[in-house]
Amino acid sequence: MRFNDLIAKKRAGEELTEDEIEFFIDGYVRGEIPDYQVSAFLMAVIFKGMTKNETFWLTDKMLHSGETIDLSSIEGKKVDKHSTGGVGDKTSLVLGPLVASCGAKFAKMSGRGLGHTGGTLDKLESIPGFNISLGREEFIEQVRRIGISIIGQTGELVPADKKLYALRDVTNTVDSIPLIASSIMSKKLAAGTDTILLDVKFGDGAFMKTMEDARKLAKLMVEIGKHFGKDTRAEITAMDEPLGYAVGNNLEVKEVVNTLLNKGPKDLTEICLHSGSTMLLQAKLVSTFEEGMEMLRKNLENGAAYKVFLDFIKAQEGDVSYIENLDKFPVALYREKVNAPRSGYIARCKALTIGLAAMKLGGGREKKEDTIDMSAGIVLKHKIGDRVEKGEELATLYTERPNFEAVAKEVLGAFEIVDDPVEKSPLILETIE
Repeated sequence: MRFNDLIAKKRAGEELTEDEIEFFIDGYVRGEIPDYQVSAFLMAVIFKGMTKNETFWLTDKMLHSGETIDLSSIEGKKVDKHSTGGVGDKTSLVLGPLVASCGAKFAKMSGRGLGHTGGTLDKLESIPGFNISLGREEFIEQVRRIGISIIGQTGELVPADKKLYALRDVTNTVDSIPLIASSIMSKKLAAGTDTILLDVKFGDGAFMKTMEDARKLAKLMVEIGKHFGKDTRAEITAMDEPLGYAVGNNLEVKEVVNTLLNKGPKDLTEICLHSGSTMLLQAKLVSTFEEGMEMLRKNLENGAAYKVFLDFIKAQEGDVSYIENLDKFPVALYREKVNAPRSGYIARCKALTIGLAAMKLGGGREKKEDTIDMSAGIVLKHKIGDRVEKGEELATLYTERPNFEAVAKEVLGAFEIVDDPVEKSPLILETIE
C-alpha cells in the first residue's frame, strides 16, 4: 500500500477503506509518512469531505493510536462535557462541581486557550498552586473520592490527533467538519467516561459561524459517540456575545465562584443548569429534565456545589484561601474604563472583538509558547438588550501593558448602540440526542 495512492483516491472523492485509514494513521504516528504528503491528503479532505464510515474509522484509529483511560473501577456514571470554544466560556468550572454535588462523577481532560478562546486549564492555573498534572491513578482516585477532577491531556492519549492538529493548524486545513469531529471525539472517547455532553457554539465568537454548520458538527459527533456505544448528546448554543461578564483567567474564576454562590450572571447560570440537567439525565440520576433542574438549583442555593468546588481546588493543591476571599487575587496595574458614546440600547457586543482584545491585553495566547498574564482581561458592565446612558461604563480593561489605548478603541467598537429596545436572542437553541 502506498500513501500516494490514498491521496489520489481521496482527491478523486472516493471512499477509503478501514485498512487504508489504519495504514495512514499508523504510518503517520510512526513517522513513516511525511508531513508534506499528509498535508496534501488533508487538503483533499477539505475539498472532497469524508463519508460517515471514513469518519468513524478515522476516529477509531486515532483513539487507539495511544493509551486510553479505564474508569470502570469508579462506581457510578462517569460524565464528561466538551465545548467547542468561545469567549468567557467558563462553564466547566461551574458545571463540574454542580453535577458532582448531585452524584455524577465528572472526569475531564481539558486544554489551554489559544487566540480569542480561553482555556479551562489556564483559568484553573490562575489559582495559586493548582496542579493540572495529576497522574492517572491520582486522577481516578480523586474522581472516585470527591466526584470531580480536571487535568491536562497526557501525551500518551491520542498522539495521532496531537500530530494531525498541529499540521492542520499550519496548513489551513482545520476547517473540515469530519476532521473536527474525529479530533474532538477521539480525545473524548479515550478519556473513558460513560457519557459525553457536547456544547457546540456558533456565532461571532465561535469557530462555527452559522447554526447550520454547528448542527452538522453536533449531529456528526453525536453519531460518532453512539457508534462507540456512548450516550452522547449535544447542545447548540449562541456565542454572539461573551458568556457572563468576565473575560480573562482570574477574572473568570471570580465569576465562577460567585455563580457557585448563586449570584452569578443569568446567562452563565442558565447554560450550566440546562447542561447539568442533561448530564444528570445521561447519568440516570434523574428521570426528567425538570427534576434535574430542581436538584441543581437546590445545590446552588444550599452551597453544596460550592463545597464540592472547594474540595476540588484543595484536592489539586490549589490555595482555597483565594476562593474564600476573592480580593486575594492579583489585580492588574492598569484599569481602563470604556464608556458609552451615546444613550440607547446595546444591539451588539461582538464576542470575537472582545476575545481578541483580552488576548492583546495579555489575557490570552497568540502563539502556543506565549505567557499569559492571569490578571489581564475585560469585565463587561452591560450586554445585548441593556439600556445605557451616554458616558455610562460599558466595560473595564485590566492589563499590565501600558499601551492599551488602541485596545480600548477596539472594545468600544465591539458595541453597537441603537435607539430602539433590542430583544435578546435565546442562548440555547437546540439539543441533539
